[in-house]
Amino acid sequence: MPPTLSDGLLAIYPHITSRDRQLLQLLDDHQVLTTDQLHRLFFLARRTCQIRLNELRALGLLDRFRFARDGGGSQPWHWTLGHNGHRFQAAANNRTEPTARTSRQTMQRLSANPNLTHQVITNEFFVRLSAYARRHPEAQLTRWWSEATAARQFRRTITPDGHGLWSVTGTTVGFYLEADTGSESLTKVTGKLDKYAELIRRASVRYPVLFWLGSQQREEHLHRLLRGRRGEVPVATATHDADPAGAVWLPAGTTGRVRLADLPSDHGEPRAENPNFDDDGVFLV
Repeated sequence: MPPTLSDGLLAIYPHITSRDRQLLQLLDDHQVLTTDQLHRLFFLARRTCQIRLNELRALGLLDRFRFARDGGGSQPWHWTLGHNGHRFQAAANNRTEPTARTSRQTMQRLSANPNLTHQVITNEFFVRLSAYARRHPEAQLTRWWSEATAARQFRRTITPDGHGLWSVTGTTVGFYLEADTGSESLTKVTGKLDKYAELIRRASVRYPVLFWLGSQQREEHLHRLLRGRRGEVPVATATHDADPAGAVWLPAGTTGRVRLADLPSDHGEPRAENPNFDDDGVFLV
């Protein structure tokens, strides 16, 4: 008989696969993923995905929530770490074990967070890249940092929604993601580039800032504003309906779209402010 939620954490270990550990770590890093996103990341068959997620939920490793959809029906299930998942990740990452109350509060705050939709959209960007890499062996998402991780690693000079390294046939491009939901004025959106310019001066890292926008009209308006700015920070735009790995990115000041792998990218020099290198000057992925 498989262990239950009330059993000790060690009793669950024989039921945790290497794929489960990857899934738990990803949720620990990025908080919430939908059923469809987890399917594309880890599974071939949707039914297999659903069965396994429910098994992990029965073990207390995962939890889930969803809201009613406007107009009828329900939104997709959103999956997070359950209490045993939080306990397992705390042990795996040498953190203090959370109480059941702490795990419950974490879940409640996440589910009620007004920025939940923004978080799911941000994760969707990276899920699409990961799914593309599963289908194309020459491509790989070698780094996927959350906003919190990127802010910490870049010493809070910048706070992108996400940061990644995308490799295709030996070429590695770094990027910062700004996932736009239309809730901010475009003047405020372009104002974020000032911090990226500061990072270029401090750490010599020069990655493109990717504005992922909800509509083509908003994209056009953003490019009009960008014409009045200095080109110190490379910028490219695309819309949410586009596959981010493809030739969908429109660099500022140009008229032709290019692949993510073709955008300009400079990993910088080995400096204390540059998290791309270790103390010996070796490039990190």
